[in-house]
Amino acid sequence: MSSVQPIRLFADPVLRTVASPVTDFDRSLRELVKSLQATTRAGAGRAGLAAPQLGVPLRVLVFEVEGRSGHLVNPRLEASPRTIVADEACLSAPGVWWPLERSYSVVAKGRDMYGKPVTIRALGMLARVLQHEVDHLDGVLFSDHLPADERERFFAALT
Repeated sequence: MSSVQPIRLFADPVLRTVASPVTDFDRSLRELVKSLQATTRAGAGRAGLAAPQLGVPLRVLVFEVEGRSGHLVNPRLEASPRTIVADEACLSAPGVWWPLERSYSVVAKGRDMYGKPVTIRALGMLARVLQHEVDHLDGVLFSDHLPADERERFFAALT
């Protein structure tokens, strides 16, 4: 399965499912991480991807931002109170960018594909990507963070 996979779009119900924690750090998990990485690298401007976006309801994400790349299994975020508004996009809503407020920095803790502990300190764009991808693991789409009137305009832009 470590090939480029199709990305599920906003209407797909799998994107609204809370992903299950990974309990087996086995070959199939490593193949999933490799598929996520291959799919992320396959398109221009792709910064991160969560397993539910490939239809796999597990708590796994990958990122490739500003020269930093990696993955997290069963991530937990500690977000700073300082926020910043910046345009955000989602591979499940291709072509639509929207301004969204997120924490400027996060500390992400989880495991790697072999079960070893990982801690990532992230600022700016990487912090935004990690927050966005963890939202996917919780069944949250970035449009959920928008006020109702903005959300309406966002969905109009999707059509």
